[in-house]
Amino acid sequence: MACDSWTEQLDTYLDGELPAPEARSVDEHLRGCPSCAAQALRRVQQKRAVHAAGQRFTPDPAFRARIQKTIAAPKPTLWSQRWLPVFVTATAGVLLIASAFLLTLQHNRRGEQQLISELVDQHVAILASANPVDVVSTDRHTVKPWFAGKIPFTFNLPELQSSPFVLVGGRVSYLSQSPGAELIFRVRQHQMSVFIFQDQGARATELARTTLSFQVRTWRHNGLQYFVIGDASPQDLDNLSELIKAAG
Repeated sequence: MACDSWTEQLDTYLDGELPAPEARSVDEHLRGCPSCAAQALRRVQQKRAVHAAGQRFTPDPAFRARIQKTIAAPKPTLWSQRWLPVFVTATAGVLLIASAFLLTLQHNRRGEQQLISELVDQHVAILASANPVDVVSTDRHTVKPWFAGKIPFTFNLPELQSSPFVLVGGRVSYLSQSPGAELIFRVRQHQMSVFIFQDQGARATELARTTLSFQVRTWRHNGLQYFVIGDASPQDLDNLSELIKAAG
């Protein structure tokens, strides 16, 4: 098939292991080939499922007993008879608190990874769609009012005339069953998704990272949380993020 040579590179591309020139070629092909873009989306979802399964680790319920056995003295002395129970209890308590903290941290990171993964999947689906937006316009004064009554908040869009960015349009998106706005911007040959949702508190904190070859930026402002996702350069994502922050 004509696309065999491209599909053979998808896993390497999604893992971020392709040299930059080849990665750009795959980017361009995915934008023009719905079949390969859909295949890329399926593989992203499969990688996410495998990654999530690998994160599901439950500590041994006998953890406390093993810790107490490890720190117990082999032969009691006068000092140990008086203070060892207190020492064991305190040490075990500290270890349990540390363990609970680590488990909470691991849970939060897992939730953050799943959240970012879900948004990356939505962005990939946009790239594969023949009709990626519901309101098509480069005019912010057309796109912003379109969301009125469709989402439970309002937001501002930046002035782009003196920038390399072009507003393509937008659509309503959902995250954890909460409606929000997804705005599509273009810079040169790259498309970027800007997601805006009401701040739920437990979602990802402010960060800049790379996920499956996509750059991700997120921050909170005035009760809203913003996510910028795309395969453009890190500087492009930073510049678009700054424009959106200034408009807010």
